[in-house]
Amino acid sequence: MDTRTNSNDEVINVAAATVAGEEKKAGAKLTVLEQLKEEISKEVTRPDIEMDVPERRGVTVRFSPNITNEQLKAWRRNSTNKKTDELDSIKFSCYVVGNTVVGIYFNEELVEDAKGNAINFAAPEMLEMTNTSRPLPDAIRAFYATDPHLESVALKILDYAGYGDEVDAEDPTKG
Repeated sequence: MDTRTNSNDEVINVAAATVAGEEKKAGAKLTVLEQLKEEISKEVTRPDIEMDVPERRGVTVRFSPNITNEQLKAWRRNSTNKKTDELDSIKFSCYVVGNTVVGIYFNEELVEDAKGNAINFAAPEMLEMTNTSRPLPDAIRAFYATDPHLESVALKILDYAGYGDEVDAEDPTKG
């Protein structure tokens, strides 16, 4: 189930991800072990999300919240001031947003370049329209216009990726 949010934090379904191996022979009874093997063999991905860009009427961005721990560590490392060991939260937010963008939409239409490719923050067209020369952090900051909006988007992406999930433990004594 894909999800999109708007500026009011409403969640909207976009498109469901497909999982290989869901179809099984009709009437075949699987053991619990076979069922577990089948479940574990399925690819696990988080659905894409879409978020409206605050203060930019008609502008929506689709993100893939499938972020590995290695990616997250690299983005943190690249956003940390080596002298002070302090994380630059805006630069980190730009890494999250810039590396997870799937498509930019205007009035619900995917924005593409002249060759039919979806534009992103590194596209020459984006650099031109934001009057910047670097995608990260300049074009991304100019696109979102305010740092709090940019940081909020990054936090929502990380939340949808599962980095904010709490895991509930089950009491084995309860039946």
